Amino acid sequence: MRRNFLYFSVLVVLVAGAGCARAARDTTGFALNDSALVEASFEETWQTTKAVLREMDLEIYTRDKRGRFVAFSDMTRRTLLVPHRVKYTIVLEEESPETTKVMIESMKQVYGVTLLTYPDWHDRKTEDNSVALEILERLKAQTS
Repeated sequence: MRRNFLYFSVLVVLVAGAGCARAARDTTGFALNDSALVEASFEETWQTTKAVLREMDLEIYTRDKRGRFVAFSDMTRRTLLVPHRVKYTIVLEEESPETTKVMIESMKQVYGVTLLTYPDWHDRKTEDNSVALEILERLKAQTS
């Protein structure tokens, strides 16, 4: 009995010492960033950005009047039925009364879970920024 308790105690110490949870994955450099100057006022650029995202059938998750949008592409399933999507974070900054800087961060995400985490979307390295470039081109075209 005493010997079993000793083995159990050693096992608990080893598991606790090794760490049950791991640190979050470093996602530095996973995103692609694009930016452009739009020849329109901040308000007009904000309204046009909202319209462009709707035209492109992107799901607008957050829109902030201070100049921030978070939008997602449609979720698709790839290998082994793993859901994927792309997150677009769009930030508008007023450069002058007639010019607005638009910055877009594209981040590929995959839905997953490990034994120690809750199911959630996890960032992955992004290779394609064609949708972000299309958003910028449409903004320039519609505001000029």
